Amino acid sequence: MQIETPPSEKPYDKPEGERRGLVIVNTGDGKGKSTAAFGLALRAHGRGKAVKIFQFMKVPSARFGEHRMFEQIGIPIEGLGDGFSWKSQDLERSAQLARDGWEKAAAAIASGAYFMVVLDEITYPLIYGWLPLEGVVEALRTRPREVHVVLTGRRCPPELVELADTVTEMKMIKHAFKAGIPAQRGIED
Repeated sequence: MQIETPPSEKPYDKPEGERRGLVIVNTGDGKGKSTAAFGLALRAHGRGKAVKIFQFMKVPSARFGEHRMFEQIGIPIEGLGDGFSWKSQDLERSAQLARDGWEKAAAAIASGAYFMVVLDEITYPLIYGWLPLEGVVEALRTRPREVHVVLTGRRCPPELVELADTVTEMKMIKHAFKAGIPAQRGIED
């Protein structure tokens, strides 16, 4: 490790632009994409802002840690999917659930009722061809000016990366699962 001297001057100039809703993408093969989005949702909720979370791959009856916590504090979270594709008995049903779920999410974005809408794992129905990319791009471009939208998932389409205001790529350097340690409740659920 190399020791650094702390900066003595502000390392950036204050932006001059107008505040507006952002499109934020968390993508990449590393862990933490959804967790980062949920952190933004908590931050917005803590400021009294309306937040809605849609999970495109989780089943509506999911009871993971985030569901339990968001219920307790009053952030609506809705599973729209059929679970992991490799567990699905009917991929056409999974595709239809994604399309139906997108209609709900698009309506929530367009309504302007939410300060932030999280589209968790939306990249999967896009890259599987279950959702038309053009519709998602159009909804993001025409959303009310004050609405922030956070998208998560691996292999985010380049069109969404280009449209986004902020894009973070999570890179896996090391993961316990690869060392044979199973997923643990409260860490990866």
